[in-house]
Amino acid sequence: MNKIVLALFLFVNLTAFAQKPCEIDVNITDTVGTYKSTKQFIIFERSFAGNSTDIFFSLSSNNAVLGLETQIIRRSSGFIKANCFDNNSRIYLQLNNGKIVTLLYIGNETCGTLIRNENSPNSRIMSGSFVFSKENYEDLKVSQVTFMRIKFSGETVDYPFKTEFTSELDKKTYQPENYFIDYLKCIEN
Repeated sequence: MNKIVLALFLFVNLTAFAQKPCEIDVNITDTVGTYKSTKQFIIFERSFAGNSTDIFFSLSSNNAVLGLETQIIRRSSGFIKANCFDNNSRIYLQLNNGKIVTLLYIGNETCGTLIRNENSPNSRIMSGSFVFSKENYEDLKVSQVTFMRIKFSGETVDYPFKTEFTSELDKKTYQPENYFIDYLKCIEN
């Protein structure tokens, strides 16, 4: 009986701590170099009083430069204020171990695209590419992210990370705190 209980305990622990499979969306190698990108992952979702914000991440490797592709979709029946990315924009990730990882914006200035539709809420879609610095990149592999701050061109917005949530968009369960622990390995090699 003890052996059965021990075997069951080990099986449960192994499956609970098993690594997530890599879901690669793009993997291109040509004469210019290599580019690899993971599928998009919902990292943040908020819906309140007819307004909603969804943030998606995908990790990328462009000729061994590791990056984070970020897409922010905001919906509202009213006016949606534009937040813009410029060369001073940053993403700050606060880790469970107390350290802060800074990602630098590397694109052109953008305020996203406003989509208006009479039959559904207005939407603003903004995408941006950020790169990791070498100093603190290793901390993301071992420590959970608890908080994100995005510095736009005119303001800074805070986004607390949840341990786990079920998305209203696709009804799947996501664990944003473990995103980098689970998926950085997918683009490193």
